[in-house]
Amino acid sequence: MKGEMMFSTNSPPRAVSLSFGAGLWMFGQFVDRYATDAYGPPVGTLQAIARAGEVGLLSAVDINYPFEPGVTPAQVKSALQDAGLRAIAVTPAIYTRKFQRGSFTNPDSKLRGDAIDLCKRAIDVAQLLEADYVKFWPGQDGYDYPFQAEYTQLWDLAVAGVRSLAASHPQMGFAIEYKSKEPRTHITFSSAARTLLAIQDMGVDNVGIVMDLGHSLFAQETPAEELQLIARRGKLRSVEVNDNWRQWDDDLTVGAVHLIETLEFMLALRSIGWQRPILLDQFPFREDPVVAARHSIGMLKLLDAALDRIDLAQLHEVRTNQDALAAQRLVYQTILGDLR
Repeated sequence: MKGEMMFSTNSPPRAVSLSFGAGLWMFGQFVDRYATDAYGPPVGTLQAIARAGEVGLLSAVDINYPFEPGVTPAQVKSALQDAGLRAIAVTPAIYTRKFQRGSFTNPDSKLRGDAIDLCKRAIDVAQLLEADYVKFWPGQDGYDYPFQAEYTQLWDLAVAGVRSLAASHPQMGFAIEYKSKEPRTHITFSSAARTLLAIQDMGVDNVGIVMDLGHSLFAQETPAEELQLIARRGKLRSVEVNDNWRQWDDDLTVGAVHLIETLEFMLALRSIGWQRPILLDQFPFREDPVVAARHSIGMLKLLDAALDRIDLAQLHEVRTNQDALAAQRLVYQTILGDLR
């Protein structure tokens, strides 16, 4: 894809300048299937933007669309300016109850059309807000039971839906955020490799991937490896970070569980020369979202500083030789002290 990062392993990675963004949903209201009355009162789009601005360390936000009734794109643009933020992406809500049987893959052609129309409206908003890309998270596209669906039909519908939008708006960037499951037990765009195959089948050059660290952990991938795989093919559009216990998409703060794998992920970002914002994708159900955002950004900075203390030239050499214990010693001694 034009303008994407290129992959290289020819030399030790150099430090890059870090900047940060967040999904606007991080500053909204949270609901689960137990506390159905929600964790906290409703939060409108404009209020969420103001909350994001309170973090003081964010430069960009990914904004869900549609907004609540009465809120216009012009108001959102003004609120972003007041908060010192920009819209990096607009994400159409093609995962809601209306599309419970699928968005691009819905068996009802009318509902498939409704999903496409919603995405087209989101594209118009993204252009007005000067966003970098429109993000698709088709979490309802997939299946739950054996024999429920014709798998090739699901694939063809998912590919055709994204292709039609990308082909009709060649100047707009698009990105697919893959996830293995939830809300469906099997989501069509479920892994890095499957999503790359789907983009190849689309035959367009303006669709990439949002690499979500937590989704990669949840999919039993090695996030640093998948990040470089996507980047090597020129399809890395954006990066989102969080953490989980690998059994569910917990959306915890950065490095809370998988500190070492997150450190390796940060090294991989250096390897590809990543210069764009790193976005927080978290659901702080019981924590203050502003505090949680600051905490995660602090963790990212600490991990980046830890990389500065590691002899990356030596690490590159031992990794080239695939010397597992030498690599472990080098990393852990930098973080914890001498191994004796």
